[in-house]
Amino acid sequence: MYRIAFAALLLAVAVGLPRSPAGGPPAAPKTIIVSEKALAIHKDALLIDGHNDLPGELREADGPGFKNIDLTKPQKRFHTDIARLKKGNVGAQFWSAWVPSSTAKKGTAVKLTLEQIDIIHELARRYPDTFEMAYGTEDILRVRKKGKIASLIGVEGGHAIDNSLPVLRNLYKLGARYMTLTHSDSLDWADSCSDEPKANGLTPFGVNVVLEMNRLGMMVDLSHVSPDTMKAALKATKAPVIFSHSSARAVADHARNVPDDVLKLVKENRGVVMVNFYSGFLTPDGARAMKLMFEKGRELKKQFPDDDAKYRDAFRAWAKENDYPAGDVTNIVDHIDHIVKVAGIDCVGIGSDFDGVPKLPTQMNDVSCYPLITQIMLDRGYTKEQIHKVLGLNLMRVFADVEKVSRDWARGGP
Repeated sequence: MYRIAFAALLLAVAVGLPRSPAGGPPAAPKTIIVSEKALAIHKDALLIDGHNDLPGELREADGPGFKNIDLTKPQKRFHTDIARLKKGNVGAQFWSAWVPSSTAKKGTAVKLTLEQIDIIHELARRYPDTFEMAYGTEDILRVRKKGKIASLIGVEGGHAIDNSLPVLRNLYKLGARYMTLTHSDSLDWADSCSDEPKANGLTPFGVNVVLEMNRLGMMVDLSHVSPDTMKAALKATKAPVIFSHSSARAVADHARNVPDDVLKLVKENRGVVMVNFYSGFLTPDGARAMKLMFEKGRELKKQFPDDDAKYRDAFRAWAKENDYPAGDVTNIVDHIDHIVKVAGIDCVGIGSDFDGVPKLPTQMNDVSCYPLITQIMLDRGYTKEQIHKVLGLNLMRVFADVEKVSRDWARGGP
């Protein structure tokens, strides 16, 4: 998840126009038209998105109960509502249960994470004709067969467990089926890609977290973590891992993306990298502009610790000076292409980060737009079977493997 305190400021200054190669006036992006063939392939797919931040946006807009928001009606403030989810043919969605890393220092991370998980359950309770909670691969297939969207929970950031394996186990009991090891701050036991290292990969407790997730049947999510932590987790795990919303670093050089040496390890692990749609992680210009994003936010927060207005003004000025083009939807498939080249067709998926990012590629406006990816992949020579793998079957295979490791563990060993 990209969204931290200053995400809205970036949205306010985002221009989102592609620039011409010669640096002249903005070039008009090519409009992608979805063909009947692509639409048929798309409708026949089980589309699983690895990361959507709607629960956090609902809380921010209207509190934990989000009583005044009706997702059956168009929601212009969000990327997500029920009509657009159906138009995009979303079959299963991992909803993010995210709370800021700073809540760990305040001692409220566990409480607020539980409230975020409750929001996700409330989505299924409030809209039973559209959503149903799912806790495994069989549930996903069963719920989708009924024409509903399988709703799953991903906890974003290991700060949510407050250094406690019993808390981790209870999050699993409440439905969490992956946990991102860190968010924007390094922990005592795992390092973030956007902070100074503390663990130099994983501490022994960090290894125990990974192994306990394997035992439970919870997917280990390596988005947001440092390359050293990626490698340490891949070495420790007994099951395939996921990157729920990360892209390829060789295409856009941002720390949030996955370097090629790690992609090769993901291939050996038979994991999956689910491509993030945020322009700042997709395009080379965006990655260059956003390299200092987290650092600048911390610097300005220290400079204006008690004056949010001055902080916002200062960050707005910095963001305006560091604006960048949004790119277009083809940039998403560029990352898919690269991951396929390095790790193989079985190791890539989609993790949009909708409702967690302030800037998206041209045409990729919301959750109705997934068919554009199918069209571009078809245009680039991918077969129906390969497209279906990327849209969801690769994640299903990883999830099933994680479940098998858990079952085998219960029978006497991983």
